[in-house]
Amino acid sequence: MKIERIELRNVVPSVFASKDLSASQVWSCNLTLERGKNYLISAESGTGKSSLCSFVYGYRQDFSGIIAIDGNDVKSLSVERWCELRTHNIAYLPQDMRLFGELTALENVELKNGITSWKNKHEILEMFSRLGIEDKVNSLVSRMSIGQQQRVAIIRSLCQPFDFLLLDEPVSHLDELNNDVVSHLVMEEADRQGAAVIATSVGNNVKIRIDKELKL
Repeated sequence: MKIERIELRNVVPSVFASKDLSASQVWSCNLTLERGKNYLISAESGTGKSSLCSFVYGYRQDFSGIIAIDGNDVKSLSVERWCELRTHNIAYLPQDMRLFGELTALENVELKNGITSWKNKHEILEMFSRLGIEDKVNSLVSRMSIGQQQRVAIIRSLCQPFDFLLLDEPVSHLDELNNDVVSHLVMEEADRQGAAVIATSVGNNVKIRIDKELKL
């Protein structure tokens, strides 16, 4: 079953409880994120971009207010429900990528695809080629550059069905050319699934098609 909206109602990270958040369009606000639309969350470092992604993905609950997925408070969801959402509805590219350095690039991607069975091997290898790292398929991630690792993590994030794709600083280690290629690949997959993209960025260097930009 698809999810249509993610709502934030007066959400404030615990660490910001005493901070003036009046300039934010996300914290301490009422905000609805809808499937099929694309959002850019822009802010300086330390203002909670990664925290927001972790809250929505259910990794952390150290906030006040309510985050609801199709009306269901995320703090009330069971482990089983979170597993379903993370497999079928919400994909996530964390800023730190969380790749396994002792595995090859392809093995890292196949760990995810083995759970979802969303892409066949030809499709996976085609993504490697489009992102210019086809020669790194069998390389250990620990021996790849940060920019190459980021592209592997992006491929992994696309190896599942999703209604919302969370991208935390997705192009922070990419040059302009690779930024363009990644953005096209992400938008193609999101459009194919009728999904929303929620990207965070320091500044405005993410080149996906944006329906709404929000300041933290």
